[in-house]
Amino acid sequence: MITHGKSIKIFTGNSNPNLAKAICQELGVPLGNSEVGSFADGENYASIYETVRGADVFVVQSTCPFEKDGRLHTVNDSLMELLIMIDALRRASAGRITAVVPYFGYARQDRKAGPREPITARLVANLLERAGVDRIITLDLHQGQIQGFFDIPVNHLSALPLFGQYYNDMHFDTDNLVVVSPD
Repeated sequence: MITHGKSIKIFTGNSNPNLAKAICQELGVPLGNSEVGSFADGENYASIYETVRGADVFVVQSTCPFEKDGRLHTVNDSLMELLIMIDALRRASAGRITAVVPYFGYARQDRKAGPREPITARLVANLLERAGVDRIITLDLHQGQIQGFFDIPVNHLSALPLFGQYYNDMHFDTDNLVVVSPD
């Protein structure tokens, strides 16, 4: 139920279409009609096929690698898709654009590890803001300090409670459980 009087529209790039469809199903709204792809030379493009004027628009797109049409697309492909979609939605007069980025690529580059090195997480934050995003929703950033790289609101969510619930539901001995994520 939308209580603020504006319509909500959800669009997706190619990195998380199943997540976007699940979100739409949960909210009872249709997935936005759009196309995101690439030309033969690898250039990305996005087309929005419905009006978004004044709407609260959510773009579900991780900046992670994905496979489509038998080709592995890179983190950079995902990031460019997100930036291009945001630009298209801004130019179509969306009321507010929220980027839902479950995996925030380049987050490990959140500080200068040596001389003459970039802080790429900050660069990605600048690119998203410049493209026209109004808010970011992300999950388990590499470091919480990345939120400070943005001059717009950031909702940094944690999946830890979901993992905890899963381990409890599986009746693991959580007092003696160790979970390891290889690097």
